[in-house]
Amino acid sequence: MSDTNSKMSVWELMLLTAVNMIGAGIILLPASLAQVGGISILSWIITTFCSTCLAYAFAKCGMYSRKAGGMSGYAEYAFGTAGNFLCCYVYTVSILVSNVAIALSAVGYGATCLSISLGAVPTCLYTIGVIWLTTVPNFRGADITGRIGGITILGVLVPVFIIATAGWFFFSPALFVANWNVQNLPFSQGILQSVVMTLWAFLGLESACVNADAVENPERNVPIAVLGGTLGSAVIYILSTNVIFGLLPASQVAESNAPFGLAFAYMFGPLAGKVVMALMCIACLGSLLGWQFTGGNMYRAAALKGFYPSVFASVNRYEAPVAGMVIAGLIQTGLSLMTISPSLNEQFEVLANLAVITNIVPYFFCMAAMELIMIKAGHGSREELRLPMIASFVGSLYTLYACYAAGADAMMAAALVFFFGITLYGFLAPSFEK
Repeated sequence: MSDTNSKMSVWELMLLTAVNMIGAGIILLPASLAQVGGISILSWIITTFCSTCLAYAFAKCGMYSRKAGGMSGYAEYAFGTAGNFLCCYVYTVSILVSNVAIALSAVGYGATCLSISLGAVPTCLYTIGVIWLTTVPNFRGADITGRIGGITILGVLVPVFIIATAGWFFFSPALFVANWNVQNLPFSQGILQSVVMTLWAFLGLESACVNADAVENPERNVPIAVLGGTLGSAVIYILSTNVIFGLLPASQVAESNAPFGLAFAYMFGPLAGKVVMALMCIACLGSLLGWQFTGGNMYRAAALKGFYPSVFASVNRYEAPVAGMVIAGLIQTGLSLMTISPSLNEQFEVLANLAVITNIVPYFFCMAAMELIMIKAGHGSREELRLPMIASFVGSLYTLYACYAAGADAMMAAALVFFFGITLYGFLAPSFEK
């Protein structure tokens, strides 16, 4: 009985799922979506439905997989050790790129809060500074990371929730109509230009099912929690980003480095805007602090499998993978320099597009492996497989569409990353042969 009481309820897991998704990644989204306008709500609807399908399929994988490693473990069912390695490797790249985008978000909100106008080079240098500012504290281990991250995430959650609710009292339908399609694009093209950015907001949904062992009655509650958390996050995303198009001209939002702060300043005055900018800047730092530590531990786990050099497996007396985090910090520094752009929002969009593509490459592996996972777990009847297979097929089609929507540059970069991974595995393959 005590064991049962120690487990999470379905509502607690649902909240955890939503919090994991609604992070620092959303705070620059309104500026990117404003380049298209309110028509981006169509992308939100499509992305919500397809992300729900993906979440349901991942929930099934998490429930029935008996291999460790999350997505890489799922891929191993159908693609063997090569699939495990490639998923782990590409997901590593995604985390590295995402971390630079989060650091850039912190710089954007911090500069706007302090009324500082930054050029391309200073923005890059401050982004690199943020990367190392959130790397070094992790050398003291998980305890400090967990305490700081649990508090700072409120800097995003509270303002986003407020604008998703109270913002509608300031909403102008006429302004929303004026902001509907700022480039006069056909519906299909309007959706195409914003679909990758909306998918960016849902990245992390695959992590929701890793807590299956910690919830009561996982076969029933994990799908409910994952679907509920995804849909709940979608409602907050749609309300919070679209209300801004009824508050401010899209052109003004698109040029802002702190769109939520701009909206709060309009609704409640300049001081409120400054407070929100500061809160979101701090939240970015806290979120990035957690991701740097999570990444370090993921690199360590991969090194223990023999995927990465042994240096990534080393830890200090606080059990922190310092060497791995330092190497990751150097790579992120290089990425900051490689993606430098005159516009902070343009640089963010380039990074977000690449992060999305590298993040969803493992989705293809997992969707393809789901049927085999369920069959090997003894749940391979036609009735049990019907709905999960439909969900995985829809999710796969959507991820293909997102790859196309990301554009040639992002696809080229992601393809080079993936092909290089194949080359790396070729050198490692002999060591995995029995």
